[in-house]
Amino acid sequence: MDPLTKRRHYLREYIPAGPDAHAEAEKALRRLLVQVDEKRNPRTTATVAQLLEQHFALLEVERTTKSTYENLARTHIVPLIGRVKLAALSSQVFDSFYAELRRCRAHCNRRRTVEHWKTTSHDCDHRCRPHICKPLAQSTIRQIHVVLSGALRRAVRWQWLARNPIEHAESPKQPPAKPQPPTSEEAARILNASWDDPDWAVLIWLTMVTGSRRGELCALRWQDVDLVRGVLRVERSVAQLGSETWEKDTKTHQHRRIALDPESVTLLTAHRARSMEIAAALGVELPVDAYVFSGSGDGSTHMKPGTITQRYSRLVQQLGIRTTFHKLRHYSATELIASGVDVRTVAGRLGHGGGGATTLRVYAAWVSETDQRASTGLLDRLPRRPVGDPGVVGPDELFVRNPYERAAMDLRAQILAGTHEAGSPLPTVLELSERYGIAVGTANRAVGLLKEWGLVDVRRGARAIVLARDEADSPALAPTREEVGDAPQTELGEVSEPSPPAAQVVAPTTAQLPDGLLELVLRRRGADVSRVVTAPVPLNAELLRKLLLDGITRSGGSGEEIGHYELELRQLGATDVLLTFVASA
Repeated sequence: MDPLTKRRHYLREYIPAGPDAHAEAEKALRRLLVQVDEKRNPRTTATVAQLLEQHFALLEVERTTKSTYENLARTHIVPLIGRVKLAALSSQVFDSFYAELRRCRAHCNRRRTVEHWKTTSHDCDHRCRPHICKPLAQSTIRQIHVVLSGALRRAVRWQWLARNPIEHAESPKQPPAKPQPPTSEEAARILNASWDDPDWAVLIWLTMVTGSRRGELCALRWQDVDLVRGVLRVERSVAQLGSETWEKDTKTHQHRRIALDPESVTLLTAHRARSMEIAAALGVELPVDAYVFSGSGDGSTHMKPGTITQRYSRLVQQLGIRTTFHKLRHYSATELIASGVDVRTVAGRLGHGGGGATTLRVYAAWVSETDQRASTGLLDRLPRRPVGDPGVVGPDELFVRNPYERAAMDLRAQILAGTHEAGSPLPTVLELSERYGIAVGTANRAVGLLKEWGLVDVRRGARAIVLARDEADSPALAPTREEVGDAPQTELGEVSEPSPPAAQVVAPTTAQLPDGLLELVLRRRGADVSRVVTAPVPLNAELLRKLLLDGITRSGGSGEEIGHYELELRQLGATDVLLTFVASA
């Protein structure tokens, strides 16, 4: 009995007429009887389309995943092999089916046709173009193979088929992992353009730092954010199908805790303050379980994943960058691995299943070992928030953020101090690697930076040679004691002449400014806010004010609060304060 139609099912084989027809019919009868005896005979006349219908009715997967599978079946499987009976399926049928998908995703009949820009009646113009065959993506073909394999395995369990005919077909290969995250320059441009809306910029920043999925960010509530300990809990996700949205478990059904850096904590604190101000303006109090990213004033509704995708697409399209929102997740993973974080930790932050197998397969081989050693951490590699037009950064304005920059700045100071005389060779890259505790490739980058500054001559196969520099071309490392000591001072050492009104430089009158790297410490009302290492800076109130404003902005503050901050200059590695700069709005 056919389990689908509930009718008697007969095995048939037709023998063409001829002198040997009777003998061939006897052979066919014996073959069919053997199939019945060995239970290898198909027990149904069902087609592929009928099997898929029964399969999807019982399939237990996420609604969005099921919708994707049904769309693949409706678009590609049913139109091509939907009417084929299960008994007629063979490896040759599937190989031909996959070959057709690789030929043309529209399943054209190889005739010249025109692709109209609309299906209703219209006058053709430049938007109506001749059809050009484009293959279906390899990853999509593999998804179709997964759908068919699952349906046919169910048919075997139901005993509709004695064996799975797709097992002997050549399965589509897994496409190689090609993550294409935005570059550091592109990430900086995206962040700079998004700061017009601080709430939107915080969402993009948090995606870069945590690598969270868009649905996880939509489901994030303030009760999941611990601003005191700097921890983010990811326990839910928002799914969307058309205009319908609902909360569900995460994709891999894992609950994870992600540590946040101080900059991210500062941004989320400011974002929460803005949310509370909006709620207060509406006469309500922001609930504890309010959504972090919400379109309503009281935080009662979450953002839609589709809204995030559409807004981000418009943003990058205006910037001329070809990327997607999901590639920010790739950016976070690749930068974490490049900064030396182990793959298992990266997998935990991103919520990858399989113990990090996905992370290892997709991301680990994409970043070279040299790049992994060349970075100090994800936060140091993220672009800073905008403080004006970006320009070429010279050695005197360089904020040291990477090991190769630190080594280059130290070598530059030695060259300008005369430790390495003009015409003398620099130490080899192996010696520099051992001296600064960096990789050989990182040492090469440091020498390349010295070449860009015009300090050394680098030739292939030879050691770098220090170039001769006139005193006029050598930027001063710091003002001399004569330049500072002769200026009128107050009892606190305030330099009054070179400083503009409402700004003051407070420094010890007996301290000699150093010749090495400096550490700038931004303080607010006595508490440290941030630290950064930089090249020696001249004692110039305008420059120091600019550095102070830059630090305030990067820490989430406002230039109007400049009177609450102070900038301390210390020699790198020392504890004594060499100079303190304060200013008023």
